[in-house]
Amino acid sequence: MSLAEVCAALIVAGLTAYAVLAGADFGAGFWDLVAGGPERGARVRGLVQRSMAPVWEANHVWLIFVLVVSWTAFPRAFGSVMSALYVPLFLAGVGIILRGSAYALRGHAVTLGEARVLGATFALSSVLTPFFLGTAIGAVASGRVSVGAGTGTPLAAWMQPTPLIAGVLAVVLAAHLAAVYMAADAKRLGLDDLRDGFRARSLVTGVVAGAVAIGGLVVVHADAPALSAGLTGGAGLLCVIASATAGGAALTLVWAGRFDGARVCAAVAVAAVTVGWSVAQHPALLPGRLTIAQAAAPHATLVALVASIAVGLAVIGPALVALYRMALRGDLGEAYQPLGSERWRRGDTMPGARP
Repeated sequence: MSLAEVCAALIVAGLTAYAVLAGADFGAGFWDLVAGGPERGARVRGLVQRSMAPVWEANHVWLIFVLVVSWTAFPRAFGSVMSALYVPLFLAGVGIILRGSAYALRGHAVTLGEARVLGATFALSSVLTPFFLGTAIGAVASGRVSVGAGTGTPLAAWMQPTPLIAGVLAVVLAAHLAAVYMAADAKRLGLDDLRDGFRARSLVTGVVAGAVAIGGLVVVHADAPALSAGLTGGAGLLCVIASATAGGAALTLVWAGRFDGARVCAAVAVAAVTVGWSVAQHPALLPGRLTIAQAAAPHATLVALVASIAVGLAVIGPALVALYRMALRGDLGEAYQPLGSERWRRGDTMPGARP
């Protein structure tokens, strides 16, 4: 395997980690959005707050990793993607910033109005960000990114059937991951009503995700024949089968109330989607335009990049593994409490706030 192939594999690994880990965080925002009013949704929002608190910042490390490796190892392809897809990528970036800011601030809102604005910003950004990121990936996978800057109109590459169905699938998969993860958290905390509620959400979103994925294959077959051929043969087909099998196993385990195992299977199902996309278009980096070898930076640059990644992973990797292990065991995070009910019960101003 060449160094260029190694760098491409690292990008896929980073995207997979981001989809599985940050995807669950985005999905938690979806459930925050549909939880209901301050009283009705207080318990759900409290669980969202507790489940996200230990890892939501660390999860975005993977997106930064992907960006750095992409622009260093494949600058020509990176520039082309940013030129063709600056609209969805800009909107996704704004969504990440607004979402993080609203999440950090909404627990310190002084009035009910402030809390509602911050909560709505957090929830809407959690839905729109994975959608726009999904459309960007769909545009690349369907071969709509040309080489060079300033090619095409701002909407031409991503306002198409395959990118749009990819965006919808990203939102649904994120919601499913979050439901499975939070069902496990609720069970560990002894919150039986929330456990049952997220168990039902897991089952519904799992079925919806399967339907969207099947519909997506039909759309891709008509809209992006080359990508369809990669997904229905060879390693791409194996990834599709693996995703479907893991997704079915996750639903079975959720039905049986075995949420820890369901969490692993749901993560594998999502990981198989991202890996399947990459092997379906291999060896192309920009399908129909650039291969991995053609887009690669000079050999010396790739050597320095891979060496620095190895050193960085040796230093940061154990800390991230420890963080995620403790988060899964429930060793981290603040005590659970409903968010948005008790604090407002005496009026529109928080108890103790300045008049």
